[in-house]
Amino acid sequence: MPDGRIVGAAEYALRLGDDALIGAQRLAQWCAHAPELEEDVALANIALDQLGAARVLLTYAGAAMGRSEDDLAYLRDDHEFRNCLLAELPNAGPAAAHGAPGDFGVTMGRMLLLETWQLLTFSSLVDSSDHTLSAVAAKARRQWQYHVDHATQWTVRLGDGTQESHRRMQAAIDDLWPYTHELFEDDELCRELADAGIAPLPSSLRPQWTEVVGDVLTRATLTMPSDGWAPSGGRTGQHTEHLSYLLAEMQVVHRAYPGASW
Repeated sequence: MPDGRIVGAAEYALRLGDDALIGAQRLAQWCAHAPELEEDVALANIALDQLGAARVLLTYAGAAMGRSEDDLAYLRDDHEFRNCLLAELPNAGPAAAHGAPGDFGVTMGRMLLLETWQLLTFSSLVDSSDHTLSAVAAKARRQWQYHVDHATQWTVRLGDGTQESHRRMQAAIDDLWPYTHELFEDDELCRELADAGIAPLPSSLRPQWTEVVGDVLTRATLTMPSDGWAPSGGRTGQHTEHLSYLLAEMQVVHRAYPGASW
């Protein structure tokens, strides 16, 4: 594979790895705070799946950059991360102040919207001409099917539940929806990788994603929001303030004791 394609695939792996890493951190914040013990365990396991994928993807990206997975996870500042904005939003919702209590509906809504996109992406990457991405995707696809099923069950349960659970689930979807548009933006890197058979063009995944998510929302008696404001910038390092707080929490031990091992 020519060097240019290696660098491009590594940059793409960094994006997917950052999505998974930041997603894992958000889910881990529910440990010992989930609404029931079984859900505490379920969210921890889903977070571990995200973390496992992140490690492989960041290791692959780091090999082309001369950096380790730990370097990429713990020694980058917010503007160096390439995750989508949806992954970094707080568990209490995009408009919540830092430290506000988590809203379970927001977490389930984000899991449905983000992990459905991740599942479709990994399903497409199984046929990638890049053998590493293909191998990662083959394993992740099976795990993400469970994640999406889990989010689907909770979205339907809350949306078609009580009047209050319906109200809060609809509010969560409404708040998160604008951030989904970034998932389907095509840029030069994506077009080059699509032409090389390495990765799917993001925009090509939108029809199926809309169909899958729309079916879940219908079953949950929720209304699909109309398109409008579409914030973006995560893929180029332009993030919300929420990522800085998340990284401060995630990186504090590694930065306080650089090079330590245990």
